[in-house]
Amino acid sequence: MEAILTTKIPLSLSSSSSTSSNTPSLSLSSLSTLSKTTKKLSNTLIFKGTQHCNYPSSLKICAMSQTAPASVEPSTIPTEMKAWIYEDYGGVDVLKFGSNVKVPEIKDDQVLIKVAAAALNPVDFKRRLGKFKASDSPLPTIPGYDVAGVVVKVGSQVKEFKVGDEVYGDISEKALDGPKQFGSLAEYTAVEDKLLALKPKNIDFVQAAGLPLAVETAYEGLERAGMSPGKSILVLGGAGGVGSLVIQLAKQVFGASRVAATASTGKIEFLKSLGVDLAIDYTKEKFEDLPEKFDVVYDTVGEGERNVKAVKEGGSVVVLTGAVTPPGFRFVVTSNGEVLKKLNPYLESGKVKPIIDPKGPFTFDKVVEAFSYLETNRATGKVVIHPIS
Repeated sequence: MEAILTTKIPLSLSSSSSTSSNTPSLSLSSLSTLSKTTKKLSNTLIFKGTQHCNYPSSLKICAMSQTAPASVEPSTIPTEMKAWIYEDYGGVDVLKFGSNVKVPEIKDDQVLIKVAAAALNPVDFKRRLGKFKASDSPLPTIPGYDVAGVVVKVGSQVKEFKVGDEVYGDISEKALDGPKQFGSLAEYTAVEDKLLALKPKNIDFVQAAGLPLAVETAYEGLERAGMSPGKSILVLGGAGGVGSLVIQLAKQVFGASRVAATASTGKIEFLKSLGVDLAIDYTKEKFEDLPEKFDVVYDTVGEGERNVKAVKEGGSVVVLTGAVTPPGFRFVVTSNGEVLKKLNPYLESGKVKPIIDPKGPFTFDKVVEAFSYLETNRATGKVVIHPIS
């Protein structure tokens, strides 16, 4: 099927190898100016052919490989790459695949990553729907926050990482306030070194990609709620990407004395496998009616006034989505590679485990399907895209 879009400068994004040499490729540097030139120019951008990705990558990375290349010659970094892009807000149909997107230049404090795997988060589809357009970066957008991959180029101010390092992180420091225009659903992405950490040696790229935004959100929420040894916690939505990590961090990192969590009937055993002391089937009982109350309630699903009914007097209620009722509070995570570094020992020891939805990983040509699945709100753990090629 051929999709014809109106854009503002002459360019072509085609998955066909027969792209005319007279048509300039889409430059990431020019992308940011597109929305400013709408009234001046109106040309046609044609996406032709297929969403399949049968092109050889210039740098192959296997998700299970634990050995990074010692070095990567600059000549092996191509000038163009494949990426998913949307030029308008809307449903999954706005996502388009391009094969001649310009590889981004890096700033002095950034590294260029050859992406091995990327993960989707609810913020990805909410952003695509335009829910944060007031504070979003300009369209068009390459979506994706979470990344795991190999450093292939470093900026002049980067001290901590070198070419060949296997890294992971959430590439946008602020999730909603001007997030990166050019995200992780591409073969290459540019990221500030302060947002990254070395990938734990005992997990693969798929597992690493599923961690950053969710584990940083879980950690920051617990920290803000005053979670500490001996306190009890109730996690609403315990089988989700954030919830499954809140459970593990509360127990293994913050020393919770008792962890309760909610899930549907089919995921109760999964909660128990994470170490939950009290698994609540929300289809059969109301958590707010339980006689037991908790020091912290961590609401990942948006239960409104119900969540505050389960907290002890003087306790804290963390709310990630939906209405907030006092003493509940909401926060938006700030990406920080130092948090990942702090948690790496727990990951390497196996005390905290990445949770990847069993339907995945989705291949790079199945990004639309991955978004559609994520939006059902039925995923267990994280929805990951791999391989990116």
